[in-house]
Amino acid sequence: MRRVFGLLGRKLGHSHSPAIHAMLGCRGYKLYELEPEELGAFLRRPDLGAVNVTIPYKRDVFKYLDVIDPAALEIGAVNTVVNRGGKLYGYNTDKYGLEYALRRAGLELAGKKAVILGSGGTSHTAAAAAKALGAGEIVVISRSGENNYGNLEKNADADILINTTPVGMSPNCPAQPLSLTAFPRLSGVMDVVFNPLRTGLLQEAEALGIPHAGGLPMLVAQAKLAEEHFFGKKLADSRIEEVTRRLCRDVTNIVLIGMPGCGKTTVGKYLARLTGRPLTDVDREITARTGLRPGDIITGQGEAAFRKLETDVLRELCAGTGRIITTGGGCVTVPENYPILHQSGRIYRIDRPLEALSTRGRPLSAGGMEGLRALFERRDPLYARFADVTIANDGTLDEAARKIWSDFCENTGA
Repeated sequence: MRRVFGLLGRKLGHSHSPAIHAMLGCRGYKLYELEPEELGAFLRRPDLGAVNVTIPYKRDVFKYLDVIDPAALEIGAVNTVVNRGGKLYGYNTDKYGLEYALRRAGLELAGKKAVILGSGGTSHTAAAAAKALGAGEIVVISRSGENNYGNLEKNADADILINTTPVGMSPNCPAQPLSLTAFPRLSGVMDVVFNPLRTGLLQEAEALGIPHAGGLPMLVAQAKLAEEHFFGKKLADSRIEEVTRRLCRDVTNIVLIGMPGCGKTTVGKYLARLTGRPLTDVDREITARTGLRPGDIITGQGEAAFRKLETDVLRELCAGTGRIITTGGGCVTVPENYPILHQSGRIYRIDRPLEALSTRGRPLSAGGMEGLRALFERRDPLYARFADVTIANDGTLDEAARKIWSDFCENTGA
C-alpha cells in the first residue's frame, strides 16, 4: 500500500514543506487542507504514513493519538503524527527547530532575559526552547495579558526577543508587531516567520546591528527531525544546512536597479534565459495594468502619482519568490521601496557609463548630458544605499548576466 505523507492544516496556501521534505528524501509529501469535521477520518486512514500538523490542528489531534511524546505534552502542541502499526504517535519537532535556529545564529540565552511576542501555540514552543537553552527569565508579551504592548517599558531590559506572532508574514510585509527601540539592551532577535526571508522586524535588527535569525532554518531543522520520526532513521545534521541554503537560493529574488537606460531590462532577459527564472519588468507591468507608459503617467499625472503606483506594484511583486525583478530607474527615490525589495531579494545595481545611457522616451533623463549628470548625482547615493552588489555593464550583456548569477549562487544563503 502506498502510504500518505504530508502537511495537514486548514488553509495552507503556499508552503515550502513539500520542497523541503523532497530534498530530505520524502518525495511523496503533499499538502492536505481539511475542515475540522474531516480530521478524524483522515487520521484513521489505513494508508496514513505520517503527517506534519499546522494551524489550527496542533492541539485538536491529541484526542486521536495513542502515544504522545513527553516534550509535546509539555508544550501542549503536536506537529508530527506517525502511524506505526495502526497506532498514532505524536511529537513536537518545532522546539528542536527553534533551538537549532537560535544556536545557529549565535543567539546566547543562558542567564539572559527572553521576551516572547505572542501567546499562541508557537509561543509555548518558544518558551520551552528558551528554558532548555538556559534563559534566566522568560516573559510573554500578549495583547491583553499582564505584560502587553501597552506597557513594554516593564521589559525594556530584555536581552533576547523572539517573535511568534504572524505579524510581518507575506503578503503583509514589512509590517512589525513593534519597534525594537523599545528594548535598548537587545543582543539578539529571532522571528519564526520564514516568508519573507527578512521580516520588518529582522530588517530593523539588521539596521541596528543586532544579531538576528529568521524562521527558515527553524523550518528546515524541524522537518529534518520529523523525517527521522517518519522513517525511524537518523539524518546527518549537515542536511539542515544543505537544504536551508538550497531553499534560500530558490526563493530569493534577483532585483536589478540602476540609472534609466543602463540595461536593466535587457540584462534581466539574459539572466532569465541563463537561470530559467521568471522575469518581471516593473515598468512593463505598470503599462500592462494601466495602458500607459511610465513616461506618459509622469508627464500627465506627475511623478508622485507614478511613484505611488510603482510602490504598490513592487509590494505585490516582491511578495513572490524566486523571480527576477527589473525596476524603474527612480524606484530608489522612495525610501519605502527598500524594505520591500530587500525582504526576499538580493539587489544588484547595474552600472554603465553616463555617455552610454539611453535617454529616448525617458522624461526624467531629458536635458542632455548636463541633465543626465545632475540626475546621476542625485541618485548615485541612493543606488549605493539600496544595492547589495554593483555590477559593471561595460562588456556584453551576457557577461553582465553571468556575473550576477555567479555572485548570486556564491552568496545567497540563509
